[in-house]
Amino acid sequence: MDDKTSLLNQLKIDRSDSEEDSRPAWLWWLIGIVLVAALAGGGLLLTRSKAIAVTVTVAESTATAGGASASMLDASGYVVARRQATVAAKTTGKVTEVLIDEGQRVAKDQVIARLDDTNAQAALAQTKAQLGQAQANAQAAQVAFDNAEPIFLRYRKQLDKGVISAQDFDTAKSSYDATKSNLVVAERSVGVAQAALAVAQRNLDDTVVRAPFAGVITVKAAQPGEMISPMSAGGGFTRTGIGTIVDMDSLEVEVDVSENFINRVRPEQPALVKLNAYPDWSIPGAVIAVIPTADRSKATVKVRVGFKVKDARILPEMGARVSFLSGDTDTAQITGAAHAAVQIPAAAVKAQGEQGVVFIVHDDTVERRAVKLGARTGDTQAVIAGVAPGDKLVVGDLDALIDGAKVEIAK
Repeated sequence: MDDKTSLLNQLKIDRSDSEEDSRPAWLWWLIGIVLVAALAGGGLLLTRSKAIAVTVTVAESTATAGGASASMLDASGYVVARRQATVAAKTTGKVTEVLIDEGQRVAKDQVIARLDDTNAQAALAQTKAQLGQAQANAQAAQVAFDNAEPIFLRYRKQLDKGVISAQDFDTAKSSYDATKSNLVVAERSVGVAQAALAVAQRNLDDTVVRAPFAGVITVKAAQPGEMISPMSAGGGFTRTGIGTIVDMDSLEVEVDVSENFINRVRPEQPALVKLNAYPDWSIPGAVIAVIPTADRSKATVKVRVGFKVKDARILPEMGARVSFLSGDTDTAQITGAAHAAVQIPAAAVKAQGEQGVVFIVHDDTVERRAVKLGARTGDTQAVIAGVAPGDKLVVGDLDALIDGAKVEIAK
């Protein structure tokens, strides 16, 4: 009996351990969440405590001196003259005098060159002689008409009285009508001769080349002894012009603005122009016009910008950079440096359209900041809002940074 009881006891399942280890499922989930949060917090603390080596740049202001309006958009272009001309003679001929040189200022209608006028002088003398002959013929016709008129009137009276026959009257009338017609033809011949004389005089005047407007000579193209022609000549031995004149008062800047930012430009908008030759000289200007067509190959729109001041240092074909200002510079003034537009390297911003993100360095930490972007030119990015001149920004791999991360400026 005892043996059977012992065997039965061995076949019983002992549930005491499983009852002690059983736990609710939600408890295990709570423990897992706490562990993950602890690991994440530890990683963040580790990241914050470990300094990241970064390269730093300083934001540069593009605002005008004295706190003028901020630049909304920058674009590059060239100085061009709206009025310039390569002056040529109206007739083909040999140059006898060239009275200009590069850099010389000329007035309107000033003589700049002369052509050989011997043929024109001869033609003028011929037409003068023809005019004299026509006038003499007209005078003779007038005399004949004056003599024929009283004879005709006398014959008509005699016909009325029956003194002469109708046949004699018809003969006198025919002679009178012929002299009258000869007078009309002679007078018209005088008019033709006078017109021919005017043409010959104009041809002679065309041998003198004059400046069409006041300006500066930029190119001297002909020399005495050369042949010039207003039409293109084959062989390359005939010049087509005497020189090029530029009206310096018509200088302006033409820039190509990306069509993505053309909505920021409007006529009469104030602007600043900086010549590549004088980078420290800011020239006030204003938008003249936005050309109403786009260049499909470059995705740009041409904008004309005029100078508000004239200066002898401004020359055609100079490279220029135009900053389009926000608001009227006479009324809208920005006084805080934090509101001034700045330029930063493109590598210092993560751009997404007109918005972007930069990391500002404060001692040994960085601040993640959203900014509003302007135009990008090459490796330079304009920032309209969010960055102040003098701010230190991280340049390079921005994906490795988070807001508040510890950094170490690379030497």
